[in-house]
Amino acid sequence: MWAALLGLAFSASPAQTWELAPFKDRLFAYPPVLEQRDGGAYRIVDYREQRDINGRDAVPERRAHSRYLSLGIRRLQRDLAVRSEAGSIAHHAVGEAEGAIAITVYLHGQGGNRHQGMNDYSFGGNFNRIKNLMARNGGLYLSPDFSDFGARGAREVAELLSYYTARSPQAPIFIACGSMGGALCWRLARNAKLAPRLGGLLLLGSFPDEGFLTSAAFRRNVPVFFGHGSRDTVFPVETQEALYARIRKVAPGYPVRFVRFETGTHGTPIRMTDWRDTLNWMLTRGVKGRSDSPARFQD
Repeated sequence: MWAALLGLAFSASPAQTWELAPFKDRLFAYPPVLEQRDGGAYRIVDYREQRDINGRDAVPERRAHSRYLSLGIRRLQRDLAVRSEAGSIAHHAVGEAEGAIAITVYLHGQGGNRHQGMNDYSFGGNFNRIKNLMARNGGLYLSPDFSDFGARGAREVAELLSYYTARSPQAPIFIACGSMGGALCWRLARNAKLAPRLGGLLLLGSFPDEGFLTSAAFRRNVPVFFGHGSRDTVFPVETQEALYARIRKVAPGYPVRFVRFETGTHGTPIRMTDWRDTLNWMLTRGVKGRSDSPARFQD
């Protein structure tokens, strides 16, 4: 096991809370925070292209500098397909296929595919980091293909998660959705069978859906993270900020965070979101009733 070989198991407390061990934290930490509100739940982070793209990439937007990468993780990377009632679901998997302590899945946006979430070099090496964070800590990272951003795509993702959670019955599931992939995050949030297993939702440069306020995930207090660039011309930041504010108004104390990357654009949150900081915050909230959840997530 990768975690055992490296001596990087998760840390646990008597209450069974745990966190992901550090991995290149200094390199991937947020730039200076310009402003904080709501007790730190809302942060405006300084983003500068010269520093955060040109200074981080050997070839801007194509190849991160080697110090941001640990390519040995490729030994644990597999390109697979799972047969299910929804058809054959092609996906990449990194880490523990059985007995994982956590599962993180990345759902791409329009024009993407399963390879995007496996690209070590793009987005400043941030996909390489999540691959390493999950595998080094005894977890599993998935990046699937899916047919569309509607009911069929949501069913395929649910079937894929059913397959892996049956093999890791105690693992909370974290779903990260980039751009249009957010449509699947919102659909899966309404899945009453999946909701008890959700550890958190990450919306990265995506769009709002007020239907979340009546979803099964909302009723179970599933943590939500919003990352957004202030100059996103695809999905304006103000619309996502409005949903963040609505959640806080309807449910004071709800576990929701917003990081606004000032001057950032549509792809900035995928590059700049601090995976470890976000997932560890979600892990402190815990997931109740995991072992009692159904093995299949089709409503």
